Amino acid sequence: MNSLRLVFMGTPDFAVPSLSELVTAGHDIVAVYTQPPRAAGRGQDVRTSSIHRFAESLEIPVRTPASLKDPSEQKAFAALNLDAGIVVAYGHILPKPILTAPRLGCFNVHASILPRWRGAAPIQRAIMAGDKVTGVTIMQMDEGLDTGAILLTERVEITKQTTAGLLHDQLALIGAQLLSQALNALARDVLVPTPQPQDGITYAPKIDKAETRIDWSKPSDELDCHIRGLSPLPGAWFQLTKDKRSLRVKVLRAELAQGSGVPGETLDDKLTIACGQGALTLIEVQRQGKSPMSGCDFLRGLNIAPGTHLD
Repeated sequence: MNSLRLVFMGTPDFAVPSLSELVTAGHDIVAVYTQPPRAAGRGQDVRTSSIHRFAESLEIPVRTPASLKDPSEQKAFAALNLDAGIVVAYGHILPKPILTAPRLGCFNVHASILPRWRGAAPIQRAIMAGDKVTGVTIMQMDEGLDTGAILLTERVEITKQTTAGLLHDQLALIGAQLLSQALNALARDVLVPTPQPQDGITYAPKIDKAETRIDWSKPSDELDCHIRGLSPLPGAWFQLTKDKRSLRVKVLRAELAQGSGVPGETLDDKLTIACGQGALTLIEVQRQGKSPMSGCDFLRGLNIAPGTHLD
């Protein structure tokens, strides 16, 4: 294998397997770019990103520019004299001077089969839309939003048990392996980028808080996809009023059930809820500020009688 001189640009957990794979493969990672530390949590403690912490553990220099539009940042990037830039869920738009500075260009690991689900939330959107298949694309980046030419793809089945959390972890590992294959082929000049097709383009905007609330008037199969696509984070949720208290409850797992009733009505003592069409039994839930629990344990604590209407 030919070792390449690389910069790695990424931020969340999804990017960690890719960086680990490149280091293990013997590539020269001269710097890691990631989002600046930010205040998070109830205490608003300043936290570094997952990639930041992982890179520091490997003693790789870390850079955290607020933007890459500054000419001084672009000059510093070009001075690294790179073979390629690798981007995995970085969170910054790369301007043309950054994209063209490395000898081979910049390459991205994207968690969908492009051109379907370009954008920020491809994993969640694929499940929420009821897709049967998704995957990973290794793409040569251009100035558009996930519009670059395709190097390699690998497909993954989405089943009725697939949640966003499980798919995230699966695609992160596949993406790392596929990235390594692509770079090896590029180093040997045996991989030809293929332009994306112009049909089948869809976009995956960031998940908005307003769309996470469960609308029980929708069909049960649609709500099942909605719940799995948002599990475990940010989580699909409903509001329950009990003993004059208003409780927000996330649904982490559910399954299709028989039954009908007014949408949002509990149908039995197993936490089966009527939907616009069909019903769902809530298998795993999480009250705000509490740990996840089974639907049965949830009922033991709150004693929700059949016929109760969820807000």
